Amino acid sequence: MHKINFPDNFLWGGATAANQYEGAYLEDGKGLSVQDVLPHGLKTPPTPEPTEDNLKLAGIDFYHRYQEDIRLFAEMGFKIYRTSIAWSRIFPRGDEEEPNEKGLEFYDKVFDECLRYGIQPMVTISHYETPLYLAKTYNGWADRRLIDFYCRYARTIFERYKGKVRYWLTFNEINSILAAPFMSGAIATPKEELTSQTLYQAIHHEMVASAMATKIGHEIDPENKIGCMVLGMPTYPLTPDPDDVWKNLQVDRDNLMFTDIHVRGYYPSYTKKLFAEKGVTLEMGPEDEKILKENTVDYIGFSYYSSLCQSADPTKETAGGNIMKGCPNPYLKTTQWGWTIDPKGLRILLNTLYDRYQKPLFIVENGLGAEDQLVMGPDGPTVEDDYRIQYLNDHLIQVSLAIEDGVEIWGYTSWGCIDLVSASTAEMKKRYGYIYVDRDNDGKGTLARYKKKSFYWYRDVIKTNGQNLAT
Repeated sequence: MHKINFPDNFLWGGATAANQYEGAYLEDGKGLSVQDVLPHGLKTPPTPEPTEDNLKLAGIDFYHRYQEDIRLFAEMGFKIYRTSIAWSRIFPRGDEEEPNEKGLEFYDKVFDECLRYGIQPMVTISHYETPLYLAKTYNGWADRRLIDFYCRYARTIFERYKGKVRYWLTFNEINSILAAPFMSGAIATPKEELTSQTLYQAIHHEMVASAMATKIGHEIDPENKIGCMVLGMPTYPLTPDPDDVWKNLQVDRDNLMFTDIHVRGYYPSYTKKLFAEKGVTLEMGPEDEKILKENTVDYIGFSYYSSLCQSADPTKETAGGNIMKGCPNPYLKTTQWGWTIDPKGLRILLNTLYDRYQKPLFIVENGLGAEDQLVMGPDGPTVEDDYRIQYLNDHLIQVSLAIEDGVEIWGYTSWGCIDLVSASTAEMKKRYGYIYVDRDNDGKGTLARYKKKSFYWYRDVIKTNGQNLAT
């Protein structure tokens, strides 16, 4: 039997995103974000203006219920809570000189409430909610001017929340821009018309902005821990055919490029051929290389939900998983949304990243999206979500094994610790939380909160530092 290995200072918690749960999308001076025109997630192109069928506009009303929700997180024993700041709450257009005080005050209240319970906030500076004005006026991150706008925003929140927030992430799943350029990078050019030159130039602008934010954050408070955040997606060759192995390596590099730059401070050698093949010539500022080199991250944050296989044969069946595409794995089961369930893939990813970088790692998203059924229990409405408990248990066992392997892992914040609107599908029925929220796909419901069976299970995981996990 495996001995559970979580250090005494391991940071247990949960994760959410402003655009998926806050609601109040125009309240107290907030501007529109790219999410406000994505009523169907990634299934359809953005709409010109917000439409009533966009569940994210009301979210789960965390904006008015944050005290209740944070109290529930504290009841589970959270040591850390990952959330994001909505850029358009602080700078409604994104390019203003002065911030919106009402927006700053809201996050003061949220962080103060967390600290009152001894919960450390972890903040994602930009989580798929670039101000819509920046997409329409500048074509998002395709324009270099966004570096300055982002840095002004980052400096504002670093200064405002100094001493309250110590853990920061610069961009959410930054590598997702390859698959979702509008949602991830606010690039308004239709995906089918987007050139590689524009896409990789936008990526470069984000990389420089991330390094600049890291510099600013360290200068304002040397105690700040500033990390990158990538979409973690281990990929396996579909067969031992060397062509499949080579294809897999190329896909792997597409994602590793982002951590290579964040952690090592320079573009890896393999990007020379990549850019040549794609006809990309990056336009760099005179200080860009120096900025990247001198402002590497303190740790690597990543999401992990599933793995994929890769094949050189374009006729092979395709499968999805958290935005990225590949081939289904014949050895593994899938979720209701077709995402591969691969607990050992998490151990593989942890070892891969630590072997490559020797930087502390933080699992900032992991969880099971499922259609939960509310039932009446002895203490009131609940969800008997044993399937979620099994999924999380099996993944956490692999985290413990990775720690035994010698990997340094700071913590674990499971995704959607309270039910919220899905980013990829904009649905409510795809639920991840330990807390059920009474809202359906039609936007109906009381928004009442109910504890699922997994709520009590995770409370015990934290309380025992993982010793209650079933090996």
